[in-house]
Amino acid sequence: MPNTVLIGAQWGDEGKGKIIDVLTEKVDWVVRYQGGNNAGHTVEIGSKRYVLHLVPSGILHSGKKCVIGNGVVVDPVALVVELKQLCEQGLDPSGRFFVSDRAHIVFPYHKLQDEFSELQRSKNDQIGTTRRGIGPSYGDKASRFGLRMGDLLDPMFPSLLEARLQEKNRILSALGSAPLELAKVLVEYQEAARYLAPFIVDTIPLLNAAVRKGEKVLFEGAQGTMLDIDYGSYPFVTSSSATAGGACTGTGVPPNRIDHVIGVVKAYTTRVGEGPFPSELKDETGELLRKTGNEFGATTGRPRRCGWFDAVVARYSVMINGIDSWAVTKLDVLDPMETIRICVAYECDGKRVENVPANIRVLEKCRPVYEDFPGWLTSTKEATRFEDLPAQAQAYVARLSELTGVPVSILSVGPRRDSTMILRDLSGRKLE
Repeated sequence: MPNTVLIGAQWGDEGKGKIIDVLTEKVDWVVRYQGGNNAGHTVEIGSKRYVLHLVPSGILHSGKKCVIGNGVVVDPVALVVELKQLCEQGLDPSGRFFVSDRAHIVFPYHKLQDEFSELQRSKNDQIGTTRRGIGPSYGDKASRFGLRMGDLLDPMFPSLLEARLQEKNRILSALGSAPLELAKVLVEYQEAARYLAPFIVDTIPLLNAAVRKGEKVLFEGAQGTMLDIDYGSYPFVTSSSATAGGACTGTGVPPNRIDHVIGVVKAYTTRVGEGPFPSELKDETGELLRKTGNEFGATTGRPRRCGWFDAVVARYSVMINGIDSWAVTKLDVLDPMETIRICVAYECDGKRVENVPANIRVLEKCRPVYEDFPGWLTSTKEATRFEDLPAQAQAYVARLSELTGVPVSILSVGPRRDSTMILRDLSGRKLE
């Protein structure tokens, strides 16, 4: 398996964690390149269920090396909790887990800024942030006011934190929040620093050396294309580069070392939080998708908004990310549907729209143009080969590929690791 970027091609929550878990067997390294603990991966292995927020899900495979790259913003306290939980589950990360010393830190004041900023917005302008402090941390990074993981280990850290806390307390006071106590924050973060010290390294030469040696790297994105800070449904987006290009800027591995891009899509579409969603179903069908697909956020527990597959969004993702193949997840969720629809275009002000508009007010007015397909009304959960699927299910998957111009290489019909069909290798060759 070549060096591969795996990205979400919708609004996140596409099931990337499971696909990464399946692919990790074929790689040496799994690298997270953006986002923070506002994302979550859920992986089921046998009877065990793992929920990860910062640590790449490749950690569930013994011997595989995992990296949190410089493009991620890290809550050190939350990371310690996650690592300790893994140890309790018998998964020791020592010697195979690394955190970039260039990754920026999420502090308590970032979380408070996040919360108060969202509360001050009108209902129509609220973004639906997880309030984990991710956006304000990226904001400090862009304004050159942030602190990085390497700073945690610097003897100057107390004075560096004090200078920032003084400024942030002035902002928090203006927002109506009580000031944070330096001593309390310092103790908490120095304790986290002691635990994390063995893991914090310069990951750039580490990863480039691995690539030069021919070791295989899987780059793991969080969120999805439609939440990307540049290409998503702005401003209802995350604060980082969730598209394939972020793999390079978020790790220090150059573009000419990337060989393949896999886009992950659900067989339908979901999104969490606010913002336009043309194919959303606000009826009993949408509720059935939510219930059958267990569509609740791994990080927040929030119910996801559900709708039919949006081929306009998928084609847009192909164009932006250079997607070479699809991993389609949750096909089994469509099992009870008598009729299944695909949004093939939008209608806006009487005109057919084939691309995702940049203007959020235009996108909000877009209405889906659908193609209808007969459902298969039987379980697909036990299928182990594409040929085992009902003819209608095969036709549906083939149509997704046809509409987007991209072959399906992986097809998932359940949450378990073994509920996964590998249809093509990464050269595009169909497997028998």
